[in-house]
Amino acid sequence: MTVAIYIPPVMQALVNGINRIDVSGDAIGECLNDLVKKYPQFKQKLFTQRGKLRNGTQIFLNEKDAYPEPLFRPVHDGDKIYIFNIVLGG
Repeated sequence: MTVAIYIPPVMQALVNGINRIDVSGDAIGECLNDLVKKYPQFKQKLFTQRGKLRNGTQIFLNEKDAYPEPLFRPVHDGDKIYIFNIVLGG
């Protein structure tokens, strides 16, 4: 099964300007782990040391917010995952 992950402009420098990467998996978390296997530099940008999504990272599946529990949300062939980085602070 192929799922497309769309890389936000702020992270495209990690992959030489690529904005879409095809991955595989049965859930969003598996797809993100496949992305990390292909491009290890994403690991620290997406995940904490405990394997949770970093604060400020929001995931959309087919243009709909994957919250809550985005890593466990199932995906299907042809789905699109979008990564967004939210600016945090006060």
